[in-house]
Amino acid sequence: MIQSRSAILGMLLLISPYTTFAQQHGIHSTSAQSSRPATTSGSVDPGIKTAPPDAQITAALKQISAERIRHTIEKLVSFHTRLTISPATAQAISAGHGVGAAREWIRSEFQRYSDACGGCLDVKTDSFTEGPVRRIPEPTEIVNVYAVLKGTDPANAGRIYVVVGHYDSRPSNDQDVDSAAPGANDDGSGTAVVLECARVLSQKKFPATIVFLAVAGEEQGLNGSRHFAKMARDQNWNIEAVLSNDIVGGDKTPGQDTHIVRVFSEGIPSTATPEEIKQIRALGQESDSPSRQLARYTREISRQYLLPAFGAKMIFRPDRYLRGGDHLSFNDQGYAAVRLTEYRENFAHQHQNPRRENGIEYGDLPKFVDYDYVANVARLDAATLASLASAPGPPTDVRLETKQLTNDSTLSWNPPPGGLASGYEVLWRITTAPEWENVEPVTSGTKVTIDRSKDNVFFAVRSTDRQGHKSLPVIPKPER
Repeated sequence: MIQSRSAILGMLLLISPYTTFAQQHGIHSTSAQSSRPATTSGSVDPGIKTAPPDAQITAALKQISAERIRHTIEKLVSFHTRLTISPATAQAISAGHGVGAAREWIRSEFQRYSDACGGCLDVKTDSFTEGPVRRIPEPTEIVNVYAVLKGTDPANAGRIYVVVGHYDSRPSNDQDVDSAAPGANDDGSGTAVVLECARVLSQKKFPATIVFLAVAGEEQGLNGSRHFAKMARDQNWNIEAVLSNDIVGGDKTPGQDTHIVRVFSEGIPSTATPEEIKQIRALGQESDSPSRQLARYTREISRQYLLPAFGAKMIFRPDRYLRGGDHLSFNDQGYAAVRLTEYRENFAHQHQNPRRENGIEYGDLPKFVDYDYVANVARLDAATLASLASAPGPPTDVRLETKQLTNDSTLSWNPPPGGLASGYEVLWRITTAPEWENVEPVTSGTKVTIDRSKDNVFFAVRSTDRQGHKSLPVIPKPER
């Protein structure tokens, strides 16, 4: 994690309980579905009713192993330091010391997973030279390591979903290449999530493509992810969602909530033009960016596969207060991206040389990591990735008619490319609600009129298939 973006737009945290649109207005309709499963904290968990779990995804989640995650994190810590500017010579790599040795081990793990699935993963590196810049005093090679699980359906393989963690670490002094920088939580935990997702999901097949990405240079200014995201944009990659895992170790100190992972998402897209921002404000859509829809989707997936044991807590701001992570690099290229982070951070266990002072133990050490917690985060990531990669693409050219002043609302859209969509769902929520509350299935056609005033609710449309997989929702544009 780094200090980043001096002006970050923040919104309110998710607060519950609240009543649904139907409850507030006395509406009783079979099309207005809502569920109220109890959360682990005993509060009410709002949101539309989820589909039955997919048997393939459920089976994959059972394969995720806290013990394997422990092994991964301990291996990453064994490199002594993974500071981006630490030596990456052949000698250092051979000695198992430094950032170069770490990246070669990560690459070998991806390759091992690929060998186990008959070569299903395309293991690659994205290498570039950075510096001299702040925190990188001289030209330094930075290497991102990634593995591509290509979609099996040629018509949908161009849709890409990314899970990312940064494998670099840092000590108290970000120029100290000799001191220990174990980085067990920041971000050995996120890297372990990426690797575990790759190990498990590579044994399955999905219509769309999943990319498992480990980046370096995060601690020096998001260097690795910025380069990768720009490369993807320059090459016109159709990345529909990015899940960034940074500090997901569930630090084992008082105040931690082991049942919750925070999901941060930007409200107004960082790439929005002045004219687009003007329209967003005019329509009250400050909380309906593509990244915010991804956050809602992740929370819905947690209800479908993980509650009551574990859930996603949406935080309506791009990142922690005036801080940032790798998802912002993807946001800056116009991609939907969110950050997953443990509920309560312990700052004595981040960016600190291991030591004890005044009765406080400093250092990002494995003994502070809750491996069962990391495994639950990996399950949430895997379920979200698998659900998106199994689903049809989102509908295109979604419109809300505004030509006439009426108290109902007519929406239209075009089918997504790829032919997987068998139907659609129109979602809506009252304007003060953080989550989608109601759903209207549309089993035929691409136009529907809803007996709800567009002035009172927000709408979205998503694609569905016959197995119940759902795309990300798309907010309609006004059609005048």
